[in-house]
Amino acid sequence: MLVVMQAHASEEQVRAVCQKIESLGYRAHSIPGAERTAIGITGNKGEVEAGTLEEMSGVQEVIRVTKPYKLVSRDIKSENTVVRFAGSDATIGGPELAIMAGPCAIESREQAFAIAERVSRAGARFFRGGAYKPRTSPYSFQGLAEEGLQIMAEVRENFGLRTITEAIDHESLDLVEQYADIIQIGARNMQNYSLLRRAGRSKCPVMVKRGMSATLEEFLMAAEYVMSEGNYNVILCERGIRTFADHTRNTLDLSVVPAVQRLSHLPIIVDPSQGTGKRNKVTPLSRAAIAVGADGLIIEVHHEPDKAMSDGMQSLYPDQFDELMAQVRQIAPVVGRTVAVASAKPPAVVSER
Repeated sequence: MLVVMQAHASEEQVRAVCQKIESLGYRAHSIPGAERTAIGITGNKGEVEAGTLEEMSGVQEVIRVTKPYKLVSRDIKSENTVVRFAGSDATIGGPELAIMAGPCAIESREQAFAIAERVSRAGARFFRGGAYKPRTSPYSFQGLAEEGLQIMAEVRENFGLRTITEAIDHESLDLVEQYADIIQIGARNMQNYSLLRRAGRSKCPVMVKRGMSATLEEFLMAAEYVMSEGNYNVILCERGIRTFADHTRNTLDLSVVPAVQRLSHLPIIVDPSQGTGKRNKVTPLSRAAIAVGADGLIIEVHHEPDKAMSDGMQSLYPDQFDELMAQVRQIAPVVGRTVAVASAKPPAVVSER
């Protein structure tokens, strides 16, 4: 059920409705909009009796939501969600495209700083990097764990980039939310419901990557798990699905972008690095992602990809990332978006610890 408040309903009236919902044994999710506040009701096993709520002061109407996902749906919020960050101009879901760039895995402080300097100068506002790496082989590089998170925190301090990194379990999530700005839930964990609920209790924004075989509804329901715990700063990410194709690592499903935007108010970005697995496909698919309406990109960049400890074959050289950004800047105005201005500032001084 969805309680739609009147345009000029007071905070006291909204609070009273939320208290009434909770007194009935349900959970109230108050989501302010540009013109109205909507209150989603979850935790009900069947249909909620609407009569008592409709009669309360400030209530405009009570709507039955038929979709299995409620808080994610445009029924509860018609305008797009914009994720913001304190002390930064960076946003996800607003007019400016969110560009996230960095190595697949944090290998050292020197590596991270070298890449951060280049992607920051090119106009990225977010630095991506893996401190925990869920790998197919148990013998592959698994990441630097907390040391990697500490390096990313230094990147933020030195370059002003917001940081995003993956949590693979409850223990790593506890650390990720201490050090990073955005918690990433990877494709392998998209249906790890315990982890999704834990992320939903965090104060940090959460990016949910689409599972390798997930349908659109399953994708949205994963985000619903996070939001049902009270965290409404959720970002979706299309990173390719598994198909019969063998000319690419995954099949990047760009059709999911307008499909998500029709059904949900949440921002969606595209990962053409994981989505293709091949360096020569990253820039063309980045162009296509922006043209189709994605809210941003997450790109793997490495200054020495041939020596990378993870996914070097799909990582762009810094010069290639510069060219990608130049092309994105040409496409963005056509679809009514902007891109952060490239910086001409000299490299930051990397101090010795």
